[in-house]
Amino acid sequence: MNAEILSVGTELLLGNVANTDARDLSEELAKLGINVFWHTVVGDNPQRLMQCVDIARFRADLIITTGGLGPTCDDLTKETLARAFGLELYYDEAEAEGIKGWFEKSGRPFTENNLRQAWLPTGCTVFHNDWGTAPGCAFEKDGVRVIMLPGPPRECMAMYRHRALPYLQALSGQVIRSHTLRMVGIGESQMEDRLRDMMEGLRNPTIAPYAKPGECLVRITAKAESEEECDLMMEPVLREVYDRLGDYIYGKDVDSLEAAILALLKEKGVTLAAAESCSGGLLAQRLTELPGASEVFKGGVTVYTEEAKCRLLDIKPEFIAENGVVSAAVAAKMAKKVRKKLKSDLGIGITGWAGPDGDNVGLIFVALAWKGECLVRRLNGGKSPRDRQRIMAVNNAFDMVRRHLCGLDI
Repeated sequence: MNAEILSVGTELLLGNVANTDARDLSEELAKLGINVFWHTVVGDNPQRLMQCVDIARFRADLIITTGGLGPTCDDLTKETLARAFGLELYYDEAEAEGIKGWFEKSGRPFTENNLRQAWLPTGCTVFHNDWGTAPGCAFEKDGVRVIMLPGPPRECMAMYRHRALPYLQALSGQVIRSHTLRMVGIGESQMEDRLRDMMEGLRNPTIAPYAKPGECLVRITAKAESEEECDLMMEPVLREVYDRLGDYIYGKDVDSLEAAILALLKEKGVTLAAAESCSGGLLAQRLTELPGASEVFKGGVTVYTEEAKCRLLDIKPEFIAENGVVSAAVAAKMAKKVRKKLKSDLGIGITGWAGPDGDNVGLIFVALAWKGECLVRRLNGGKSPRDRQRIMAVNNAFDMVRRHLCGLDI
């Protein structure tokens, strides 16, 4: 099945709102083996929306729209899609009562225009919205399946997972199941080179590579009569990928690198502290966004200037002058000092030039200290943007912690 995601909303075109719906839906659809070949964004204009639908219906088996289902006069997705496929709209009494009930429960004032949302294409499968007011729906016409979802990301993804996903799974009569292996410390091209023969040779299961800032992913997907059969089909493929990339794989079906590190710290009963300069507290932020981080993360300091390094970590000014503020020696000293001050088992020190100006932009040192020892990585991010430099530094710090705790070479 080949899909097009049609995102409706002038605010998306103006750049006022990031189109995270299309990104998130593409990621979810890939797990079902559905190819997303097109992303289209169109404003709240019925003529231009109709033009986009006319194009999409002749090149895609599945059209998923997001946005334009609300109560205002510019919310015209349902009307336009129904007209494009020759369907009448009907008033759904049950959805109308549900919309009224939502306002009663939330204590918000109800206005009659909200009932516009209860008009739906005749013969559609209704997706009741438990996370907002606008119902979604799905229908099939002329060999094309259409799914309409609300635009707000929280509603869109909840409606997809709890309404559209079961609908799509039921179409094939089979189960599609995926496992994702996440990697750090290896580039996309290197990963692809090691897996190319598997990617080209396999048909079911399949292997698909993905790249994200600072890390890579491989998704293995199988289609069979049951989840158990899918898992049995994927088992030898997973083993082979582990054999080829094992040291780089930090987790299977985990949400993020920081989540994997937090789980590993808890499992080992090890505490961590961090002193950050060029990363600006990003390591601490990523860890503390996760529940339960306080069990193993003692805390962090952002020592962005030389003065802060001296005052907060008791690093002598002459030591910095002798070695340079961006150096392996200073990174190591930061790791050792923060470990000692916060009484943690492990200490991280990060210092570097994030740019964009200067002769040494991209030069970063990341240190990991533990009782009696300290190792330092030298990184070179080149002229990458500042946010990429920070992500690279923190991901390397997490990777060093992972390798130390797993007994791997750092």
